[in-house]
Parts: sequence; C-alpha cells; structure tokens
Amino acid sequence: MYVAVKGGERAIDNAHGWLAEERRGDPGVAELSVAQIREQLRLAVNRVMAEGSLYDPGLAALAIKQARGDLIEAVFLIRAYRTTLPRLGGSAPIDTAAMAPIRRISATFKDAPGGQVLGPTFDYTHRLLDFKLAAEGGDFPPAAALPSAPAPVPHITEFLNRDGMIEVEPASDATPPDLTREPMDLPTTRPLRLQALTRGDEGFVLSMAYSTQRGYGRTHAFVGELRIGTVAVECDIPELGFAICIGEVEVTECETVNQFKGSKTEPPQFTRGYGLTFGQNERKAIAMSLVDRALRWQELGEDFIGAPAQDEEFVLMHSDNVQATGFLEHIKLPHYVDFQSEMELIRRLRGKALTQKEAAE
Repeated sequence: MYVAVKGGERAIDNAHGWLAEERRGDPGVAELSVAQIREQLRLAVNRVMAEGSLYDPGLAALAIKQARGDLIEAVFLIRAYRTTLPRLGGSAPIDTAAMAPIRRISATFKDAPGGQVLGPTFDYTHRLLDFKLAAEGGDFPPAAALPSAPAPVPHITEFLNRDGMIEVEPASDATPPDLTREPMDLPTTRPLRLQALTRGDEGFVLSMAYSTQRGYGRTHAFVGELRIGTVAVECDIPELGFAICIGEVEVTECETVNQFKGSKTEPPQFTRGYGLTFGQNERKAIAMSLVDRALRWQELGEDFIGAPAQDEEFVLMHSDNVQATGFLEHIKLPHYVDFQSEMELIRRLRGKALTQKEAAE
C-alpha cells in the first residue's frame, strides 16, 4: 500500500481531506441533506438498497452522500455496514398477492382483473429537460390529491393457471440459502440465482436481459404483470405461537410470460421469469425476470445454445458490482515489485531474441 512509501501516510490523510472538500463542493451552495436525498432521489436510494441487500432508505441516502453520488461505492458502504449488524431472527416470506399496489400494469391482458394502475412512472413523460425544476422558488402546479389506499389484487398469472396454460410453480417449505452469509457454489439453485441477480449490478443485468431479446437466449417474453407497492414483513414469535407484523417494505415484482414449445419432459405451455427488488426499481425487476428465464434452460429441458445469459457461471460470477470493482480497482494500487520482475523478464527475452537474430545473420 501507499503507506509504505515515504510520506505516504501524510499524503493519504491529505487525500482524505481533499475528498471531503470535493464532497462538500462550493460552500456558497446549500449543503445537500440526507433527508433530501432520501425523499427526492428515491430511485437512486432504491438501487443502493437492492444491491446492498439492506432495506433502510436513510442509510442508503447517507451512503450516497458519502460516496458523492457513486452508487457502486454507496452499495459497497451499505454492504460493509450490514456485516456489523446483529441477526435477531428471520422473517416469513412476504406475500406479494396482499400488496397494496401503487403501480400495476400488464402487457398480456388489457382488462386485467383489478385494473391497470399507471402510478408514478417515466413511461408516459416527454424526454425533454424541464427547466422549471432548475427555478428555485418557481411556480409549480399544486400536487394532485393522492388516491385512497389501493386494495390488494390477485396475480394475473393465476388466471392463466386456471386453464393450465402456464407452468405451476412447485411449493416448498425449505428455507433457501442466504447468499449474504454463505458462499455461492456452482451449479446453484434458482432461489440463490435470484438472490444474486437482485444484488447484481443493474447495468450488467440489463445488458444480459437485452442480449436475450436480441436472440442470445431462448426467451420471447411478455410482461405478465409488473407491480410496485408495500408489503408487510412478519416474524414468527415462538412464545406467542403466531406471526406479528414488524414493518413494511416497498418492493417491485415482475412476472414475465414466455413462449415454450415443450421438451422431452415438459408439455407446450407458457413459462415464467421472475424478478423482485427493494423499492421502485422496475427496470431491474424486468431485467431480472428475463435473465432468470434464460438461466432455467436446463431445468426445462431446453438445449444450451451458447448464449451468455444462459451461462450460469458467466452471469452470476460477473454480476456483482462490488466484487468486480474490488478486483478491477486493485490494479491501481502499488505493484512495484511485480512490475520490476515483469520488466526484468522482458529484458531477458529481448536480449535472447536479439542474440538469436545476430546469430542468424
């Protein structure tokens, strides 16, 4: 490390001080508060919570401020902090069917049971800069009255199940492994794959999903349902003999419906892709569901066509942005001894090659 260099420790302290100045920016501009980040940069907060595996908007906002807006660095900070927290118990699986959705759309049924709820989304906005947002204290239209609390609505894929048109998800009471506490072994199981994709870098998962749409994978997906809303988190209390609600979390859930011609083991039917993330994070949830479906080729009896999104080892071992960042950025640390040995090797090889050339002449 640079500490070993003469004056290195003082230089590092100065670098920390300079970083603090850069983080603060112009002192003449009001400092950005953690509360402002939490409330006004929610999509960034949601991404940090999802990839950091910790649902705490306040801590995610603090990490974003500390990281100067570098979301991967913020994810790193959240994961590091998460390791210091005691584990008091485990929660029961959340029931997304009981979700009160603020957004719920389907690309498969126009008149979806329970209705379509557009909710807060960029989907229908013009991609033009709104300079009103830059006018401090400008006149803004009054906020529309919030609708009454939505009632839970059933999952749309349940209606396909009535006709046997879509695969039935096998029920299991087994506790899935915890990727945050146990190393991932390959080949792995679908629950562990989904955990890895949830924690994976949004850009990488999006790229893998896009590759499946361009033909590098056997998926032709329709968004069966995309829903965003709050769900209750419950814990079983042995002394009471029943579960109690300890809070609520906002999640985004996506189920895709995919064509499937059948295989030696499965009949022709629709198959599922699934994505679930913290907060409003629909691009990540949709991308997850596409990659999830591509990775299921083996269990569905499909042929491996060599697509990157079908390769479990390639996808899961390269999706973690914190691990990738650490491996990538370590090369900027001192490698003086290694480089000197490389230089000495090149000198010997060049000398040998020159000697052989002179002998040939």
